Amino acid sequence: MTIVRFAPSPTGRIHIGNARTAILNWLMAQKTGGAFVLRYDDTDTARSTQDFADGIAADIAWLGIVPARVEWQSKRFGRYDEIANRLRAEGRLYPCYETADELDRKRKRQEARKLPPVYDRAGLKLTGEDRARLDAEGRKPHWRFRLDGRVVTWNDLIRGPQHIDTTTLSDPVLVREDGTYLYTLPSVIDDIDFGITHVIRGEDHVVNTAVQIEITEALGGKVPDYAHHSLLTGADGKGLSKRLGSLSIASMRENGLEPMAVVSHAALLGTSDNIHPCQDYSELVAGFALDKLSRAPARFDEKELLALNAKLLHHMPWDNVKDRLPGVTEAFWLAIRGNVEKLSDWHLWHRVVAGEVAPVVAEEDRAFIAEARTLLPPEPWDTTSWKTWTDAVKAATGRKGKPLFMPLRLALTGLDHGPELAQLLPLMGRETALERLS
Repeated sequence: MTIVRFAPSPTGRIHIGNARTAILNWLMAQKTGGAFVLRYDDTDTARSTQDFADGIAADIAWLGIVPARVEWQSKRFGRYDEIANRLRAEGRLYPCYETADELDRKRKRQEARKLPPVYDRAGLKLTGEDRARLDAEGRKPHWRFRLDGRVVTWNDLIRGPQHIDTTTLSDPVLVREDGTYLYTLPSVIDDIDFGITHVIRGEDHVVNTAVQIEITEALGGKVPDYAHHSLLTGADGKGLSKRLGSLSIASMRENGLEPMAVVSHAALLGTSDNIHPCQDYSELVAGFALDKLSRAPARFDEKELLALNAKLLHHMPWDNVKDRLPGVTEAFWLAIRGNVEKLSDWHLWHRVVAGEVAPVVAEEDRAFIAEARTLLPPEPWDTTSWKTWTDAVKAATGRKGKPLFMPLRLALTGLDHGPELAQLLPLMGRETALERLS
């Protein structure tokens, strides 16, 4: 069975870039009848908080994603210790005692000599006496994984055939001086233990993949299929920053955007499909394929998202919104949905229909409005009542087109735009219309 994972760090809220990764993984799981694992990468216990984790869970749920399994790396340190000790015993994880300043000086010397800033494996050359002396000095080692120094290849499901020569890479630090783990080793162990079959993530992890493949093979695990999608840029072509609050999923929810507008935009951005609103996941799942994703950066524009949100609402069925529109009817929603950008805009049109409105009547239209008032047909009203009335007003006054319709709209709604009055008039009722026309 296909098993995918989304692995946020609960050190902040997820933004549109993170959400795109989560959505692509969810679509993969749904397309294949697989499972979606939510894994909190919370090994950074100083910065990870329960509040952030709860916020991420809320964001994921709002996007319509239902994890089959939720895991926390902070609960698995014993497992990571077990594997790290095994790698130490096998000579694949070795201690290094350089300080950050010493490593920086090494890099600068290599760069001055036009050499790649690759770690020189000085730690491997230390004798037992050397390590004892350094330990006695109070130095704490960090631990690096000894790469094979070979060409690692894989067929990326988005980028195609890939190869990275790990002789060009420094042996990665897997365990810090204080004994805490960096991202790489826990991630590989979890992927093996949880049976992850596909890793779908941003292209900034491509180089990491070669390292993770070597570690996976060193542990005797099955290497998952990898797919690295392009990263999002802003409308200006520059990279998005997760520090921009308006791009967080929480802020999009608070600003009244529809979850399926965000999902549709994120899922179709950078693909060969046209971006259009989908009322639910079914259409997106049916059309999902990783090979539709372009390798070129995908541009995210907040204005385009807002326009997509409006398009989604313009065709949204009553059943999809009725629980969020207290005290109104299906007829009201069908009348006003074509004139909302966000669902919260319904309040404006509810006020136009049933609230206090300041009618707008130009001096030259006063006699016209007074005569139109006398021609209002009796109730009951339906969607044909507007035409019945305006035909009578046209016959009595000789007005037609905009000179006929605009003064009536301004008098009834106080606005020069809005939903079709054929649909609004029955919602207002005759008493309200008479009052505003007076």
